[in-house]
Amino acid sequence: MKAGHLRLQCPLLVAVVWLALGVDSCVTQGKRPAESSRNTSTDFVKNQMQQGRTPNRLIEEKSPYLLQHAFNPVEWYAWGEEAFAKARAEQKPIFLSIGYSTCHWCHVMEHESFEHDSIAAIMNQYFVSIKVDREERPDVDKIYMSALQAMGQNGGWPMSMFLTPDLKPFFGGTYFPPETRYGRIGFPELLTRIHHLWMNQREKILESADGLTTHLKELSAAGTQTTTLRNSILDTTFAQFDRSYDPLHGGFGDGPKFPRPVVFNFLLRYHYRTGEQKALQMSERTLRAMSAGGMYDHIGGGFHRYSVDGEWRVPHFEKMLYDQAQLVNSYVDLFQITKDPYYARIIREVLEYVLRDMTSAEGGFYSAEDADSPKPEDPSEQGEGACYVWLRKEILDVLGTESGDLFCFAYGVEDLGNALMDPQQEFTGKNILYIAHPVSEVAQRFGMTEEEVESILAGARKKLFNVRSKRPRPHLDDKILTSWNGLMISALARAYQVLDDPTYLKAAERAAEFVMTRLYDGKMLIRRYRDGESKYEAHLDDYSFLVHGLLDLYESSLNFRWLRTAIDLTEKSIEIFWDASRGGFFDTSGKDSSILVRMKELYDGAEPTGNSMAVMNLLRLSQMTDNPGWRTKAEGTLRSYAAILEKQPFSMPQMVSAFDFSLEKVKQIIVAGERHGIDTR
Repeated sequence: MKAGHLRLQCPLLVAVVWLALGVDSCVTQGKRPAESSRNTSTDFVKNQMQQGRTPNRLIEEKSPYLLQHAFNPVEWYAWGEEAFAKARAEQKPIFLSIGYSTCHWCHVMEHESFEHDSIAAIMNQYFVSIKVDREERPDVDKIYMSALQAMGQNGGWPMSMFLTPDLKPFFGGTYFPPETRYGRIGFPELLTRIHHLWMNQREKILESADGLTTHLKELSAAGTQTTTLRNSILDTTFAQFDRSYDPLHGGFGDGPKFPRPVVFNFLLRYHYRTGEQKALQMSERTLRAMSAGGMYDHIGGGFHRYSVDGEWRVPHFEKMLYDQAQLVNSYVDLFQITKDPYYARIIREVLEYVLRDMTSAEGGFYSAEDADSPKPEDPSEQGEGACYVWLRKEILDVLGTESGDLFCFAYGVEDLGNALMDPQQEFTGKNILYIAHPVSEVAQRFGMTEEEVESILAGARKKLFNVRSKRPRPHLDDKILTSWNGLMISALARAYQVLDDPTYLKAAERAAEFVMTRLYDGKMLIRRYRDGESKYEAHLDDYSFLVHGLLDLYESSLNFRWLRTAIDLTEKSIEIFWDASRGGFFDTSGKDSSILVRMKELYDGAEPTGNSMAVMNLLRLSQMTDNPGWRTKAEGTLRSYAAILEKQPFSMPQMVSAFDFSLEKVKQIIVAGERHGIDTR
């Protein structure tokens, strides 16, 4: 999966740059399944132990990603002083591998390289190897992703970086194959060359690492020159998205296509401000195409990560919590504008999926489901999308010929399979469901009313869901992140507001209770909870995403507790992250000495930046509490980002949305009546 970051160029001459090879990688029906049926890291560990496998030190960790590597012959360390001290004492370079548990190419590189004794022997002899879960430690990931891009490479996961013992990067890439092929150097050969250079040209490597680290520090400072942001930035941002828009299939640019909900946040605000119909049309066309394509799970609800093609037909099958949360809010916005019941249906189906499959017994929300799962025909072999794809014969066997033919026509099912793109031959003969023909065409084709077709399709989806539920499930990343839970709380609270379903408000309040019980110690937020353990200092995005969710929850419930909590957390975030010299917020506290540079994210990608969300929160709170000081900080943050927004406004559409919000006049609405009265509601 390509990284959701800007590509940055660095004029540095990296000592081992001749090794770089330009690799680009990593890439609603039915009852909730019983917890015991889920494929989690706990199940994996138990299975490996039962087979008599010997674990490495990662067995002590809680991260699902690290536990996936706990039985590799590699002598992995977690990020921490134990590994750093060993590297310093033995004067060995560090091999740093960063990924996450639902990353397809992370699985590939593990299977091809990290599980092999011969490759592990090279790693163990010449390097100190560290494994990092980027979702637990985005601060570590951000530093080395920026370094990788500064080397002139596209970012992605798995990220493979080589560091000096004092943690300075000197060479990196993403996925490396087990042997040299297709112009890509093999991982064992790369390890051997790096070792040779370390032993024979160490001074050049250290010089290059120092230069690259200096560049990262300069880059962090350069992104925040204070200047005034002009109103014309709104028109400029719209024009840039207009130029890249695909009017045929929706979305922006060619394939692969990513959802990027922050774009819809901007476009729909721009439509509201200016009346520009094209901004609404671009959003509608894209969100309809996404929910009609293979990127949407038509049987169980929810969105897959992205589409590998330009038509939203062939997805990368992992499902991320942050996508579900943000896209629900996008469809909520569209429903409010258009009143089209189609968007309400998508909202309900996505939330049904989240509440059924992604919610813990305590109310917190899990992080992700993998793209890969055991193949139904051969559970010993993993396949991308194996849980989701269908043979035409399977569908006919379940539905019968009459209903099956109708369903196959509606969802584009073909005898020989329907995948537009299948470079790994994962989907041969298989079908990825998408809406090939609208209900009106299906009704005409089969001589039925649209109501009859809708009824048959609904029944068919339910039957297929029941069959699919018996298949081996994808791996569930069951860690609970404060930041992503904040996004989901917002989605549920807003869905309750527009659809008036109390189930959503109850789920949002349960999640907020969970976070404040398990991920807040009374003074500071904590980033991650899993298997009884709360760990890692929270970052700016944890604070700003959670405050965003709590403000929406307050507006939905009118429970003053959530406003009070949002105020307290905002005050704490200012204390921890505020940059008093240049304005804006740092992403991290600066307390961890292993983080080389205290950075500020400059790109609203798959998730918005912490700064973009913080500005919106400050503006909302300044109005709610009549605190002009918070508006001053919001405006200071906008000024600190003005220079980059003037050059590349499309890079931070959520920040531009916050600027748009800052231009709005305050509206006060007073509702008088009995608190729980029907007319008051």
